[in-house]
Amino acid sequence: MSSKNLDSRSLMQELRSFDNEVPLFDFGHPLLNRVSNSFLKAAAIGAIQAVSREAYFTAVEGAGLDNGGSIVPDVSDSKRARFPGLGGETNSKSLEAMVKNSGKESFQWGLAAGLYSGLTYGLKEARGVHDWKNSAVAGALTGATLALTSENSSHEKIVQTAITGAAVSTAANLLSWIF
Repeated sequence: MSSKNLDSRSLMQELRSFDNEVPLFDFGHPLLNRVSNSFLKAAAIGAIQAVSREAYFTAVEGAGLDNGGSIVPDVSDSKRARFPGLGGETNSKSLEAMVKNSGKESFQWGLAAGLYSGLTYGLKEARGVHDWKNSAVAGALTGATLALTSENSSHEKIVQTAITGAAVSTAANLLSWIF
């Protein structure tokens, strides 16, 4: 493919091309291939996001920019979602904590993508149609599962995350005609 052709492709064309890709691993069944590809792609994105977030806050704190009156907006410690255990006692402990916690976050991203992808595929095959109902069920089950993997999962949090997952995935499905 020429570089001119790559430059002229829209974002939606790029996203649609993911469905036509050769699977990273071929397990012999489209469902398993779809789940594993979604899991691996999202897990990589989750790991990059987690490490980038930690690098940002480490750089801001190291430069002394997180004091009052600075360019950096005031973000409370609870909103920062920092990695626990990165106290800076030794470099090996900090690196170990970052690897462990980015692995956990990577797993959560991969779990969400793999589960959602597998559920939407399975529901489409079972019902014979891909519509907002498949998206709502897959989003709700994915949201509930993500809430169960968090540290402070309560009944309220599980229900709230399931409703949010259903709403977001349904909205994405209903608005897909725009793109």
